[in-house]
Amino acid sequence: MDDCIAQFLNFLAVEKNASNNTIAAYRNDLAQFEKFVGKDPGRKNRWQVVEGEDVVAFVEDLRARDYKDATVARKIAAVKSFFGFLAAEGLVNQDPTEQLKSPSVGKQLPRALTPREVDELLEQPARKNTPEARRDKAMLELLYATGLRVTELVSLDVSDISLESDPVTVRCVGKGERERVLPLPQRPVDELRQYIFHVRPRLVRNRRETALFVNRRGERLTRQGFWLILKNYAKDAKLDKAITPHTLRHTYATHMLSGGMSLRHVQDALGHASISTTQIYTQLTDAQKRDQYDRAHPRA
Repeated sequence: MDDCIAQFLNFLAVEKNASNNTIAAYRNDLAQFEKFVGKDPGRKNRWQVVEGEDVVAFVEDLRARDYKDATVARKIAAVKSFFGFLAAEGLVNQDPTEQLKSPSVGKQLPRALTPREVDELLEQPARKNTPEARRDKAMLELLYATGLRVTELVSLDVSDISLESDPVTVRCVGKGERERVLPLPQRPVDELRQYIFHVRPRLVRNRRETALFVNRRGERLTRQGFWLILKNYAKDAKLDKAITPHTLRHTYATHMLSGGMSLRHVQDALGHASISTTQIYTQLTDAQKRDQYDRAHPRA
């Protein structure tokens, strides 16, 4: 890897306390940019001679390859942050991205499942009598009951579930190393008890494994592994192909607000640092109310 990129990623990890996912995304984006500007052998790994025209050409190349606006915006943000770092450290004389504006990306309301769709999705693993299906049932029930991020879900250890407390709780560590402890309703508790005491021992091969959810090899389940699991169950339930692991987090927040939970409590449950991040879900519930109004009112 280029030394300057390595220094920048280390800066993100140490100084900015960026998450592993953020660092991985920046690494991929900058590697793509490095490869693009490296088409000219004389410029390879020479950030000092990169000009604004090179960055604009990179953006145009992304658009020509039909990258979505949100993806282009993220890659531009990575490049701008990188050159801002280089300029601050005196590794380049001037920042070629200084005058470059990020494309405006419309804020799209997240997709939320209806209660009926949630029921259908959560019933899919119950129709299979395998250890993996019992694990999946516990995972999906836990995710919908708490709104955990997928990274938080697969990072859980068995010790993070406090089965002896009243109420039973789950402890997770989110972005910025912020810890939160969430109470669990009875249904996911029942599924977790069955999984922890009767199913997980059949999957785990190494007694030292601490992960709560493990794959067929007995090792910690990955984010990609969970994504494939959800994708298959969503297909079985005949749900929208656009459903992602984050959909259940969106759904949890929307249903909690619709059910009367305060915005501040939803913020705490989701682990949002700013309440403005949580407010998008109020827009979603308002949009649903308008849709119901339009369907119900005779003059709408």
